[in-house]
Amino acid sequence: MHLINFKDLSGQQLMEIIDKGIDIKHNPEKYRTILDSKSLAMIFQKTSTRTRVAFEVAMTQLGGHALYIDWRTTNFALADISDETQYLSRNVDCIMARLIKNVDLQSMAKASRVPVINGCDEKYHPSQAIADLITMKEKKGTLESVKLVYIGIHNNVCNSLVEGCTKSGVKITTVTPIFNEPSRDNELLENAKKTGLWETTLDIRKAVQYADFVYTDTWIDMEFFQDSKFDAEKEKRIKLMMPYQINNELVKESNAYVMHDMPIHRGYEISADAIESPKSVIYEQSKNRLCSAKATLLKLLEKY
Repeated sequence: MHLINFKDLSGQQLMEIIDKGIDIKHNPEKYRTILDSKSLAMIFQKTSTRTRVAFEVAMTQLGGHALYIDWRTTNFALADISDETQYLSRNVDCIMARLIKNVDLQSMAKASRVPVINGCDEKYHPSQAIADLITMKEKKGTLESVKLVYIGIHNNVCNSLVEGCTKSGVKITTVTPIFNEPSRDNELLENAKKTGLWETTLDIRKAVQYADFVYTDTWIDMEFFQDSKFDAEKEKRIKLMMPYQINNELVKESNAYVMHDMPIHRGYEISADAIESPKSVIYEQSKNRLCSAKATLLKLLEKY
């Protein structure tokens, strides 16, 4: 079993991962040696803070070992992905890969003898969505009928939130003036629409009015934010998206918690006052990436 997105998981299976993450968070001693002698290969083609820290610390705290692999310093950068994965998967118990293209991740999963976890690509970010759902369940006590509003660019994080929410009973509204085309997955969106739990609108104030959580993400893919070649598109997006910034003015009459998957571009998709607001659960949300990583590893390594 791999975790590329949530398509192969039932709602019940996803809830098991979420609940396991919460149990691990509150009862860490129960799991201290559960992955004794197990190894995780962590392959990074893109930069990372939370994904690397979460999975590396997760393996350590579960009694296993994590091996950090920078794509540029290996033969993955030179050779066929399938060949390199055939070798790697004969030496480790699980692979977590953060790649630029989902098609490469699919090739890796097809060639691997061990489970492959998507650590983020241009289409999906499942481990982030699991952490988000853990955060929401802890705050509300349930996910049933919880209302999440995602505001920003429809991207990989948005896809995984739509899929994860609609499989776990969360009502999700997306306010996304721009659709990041490399992230498009029409099958995922059609399936979400059939559940009746996903809707999209550009009426930001109406959407936020009854929200339990409001969530945003970067308007510019992280690898392009400081790239001069992307300056024109960056300015275009900022001009269009500023009315959709999460700030205290937007949520002043709402009881909604404020979420962001990080890294944050302060003053762009979210204001400093919203980040530091008592309504913000951003840093707790980021801490839950560790719970998400642990629960995912145990699920794929068949430890529950």
